[in-house]
Amino acid sequence: MENLKIKIYADGAVVEDMLEAYRSGNIKGFTTNPTLMKQAGIRDYEEFAKEVLQNIPDRPISFEVFSDDFAVMEEEAKKIAGWGVNVYIKIPITNSRGETSIPLIRKLSGLGYSLNITAILTLTQVRETVNAFAQGTTNVVSVFAGRMADSGVDPVPVMKEAAAICHAKAGTELLWASPRELLNIFQADQCGCDIITCTPAILSKLPNVGKGLEQISLETVQMFSKDIQMLGYSIV
Repeated sequence: MENLKIKIYADGAVVEDMLEAYRSGNIKGFTTNPTLMKQAGIRDYEEFAKEVLQNIPDRPISFEVFSDDFAVMEEEAKKIAGWGVNVYIKIPITNSRGETSIPLIRKLSGLGYSLNITAILTLTQVRETVNAFAQGTTNVVSVFAGRMADSGVDPVPVMKEAAAICHAKAGTELLWASPRELLNIFQADQCGCDIITCTPAILSKLPNVGKGLEQISLETVQMFSKDIQMLGYSIV
């Protein structure tokens, strides 16, 4: 892992998990989204965000706007920007009606905000997003490589080209979003991605990196044996 250039961000909305990841020292930033907050049972978005920022003051953290209306989205973005100096404002590439967010991205970037543009799946979306960023700003382009793979499309060639597009503008980082397995960390690094987000489930597998496959085989059999004993099953 020490040879990888890619930065690992923790993806989630459970404060305890975020703080544990922060204390591990392996995590360079954090992202969250409305679906994760729903799963975590978050009731007060601002209260949740400020608690996180109070405990994690020195890592980039992305907080997403909620509105489907671009004018309201702009106001939400300005409010989120005031929550902390390490905040990235997360803007979906379109609203739920499929209307592009590019004009809003261009406007917010022109005001100097740090943005994380999310739910991107095509190279056209990557190009339009990068073109909308103002010079001198710092931004993240989140491409959902995992969802791409779920549709039967190999994300590796797409992510390599996306990296070239993003790195053509200073201050722009490419993020491999929605990974499905730990292997994606190595694939993202090889593609030239700057960041990958990982859920706690994927992060829990990091101790397996470098472990011999025979040892993993043995541990798998030991897991089966333990479960059999707990269930009390017998065949003969």
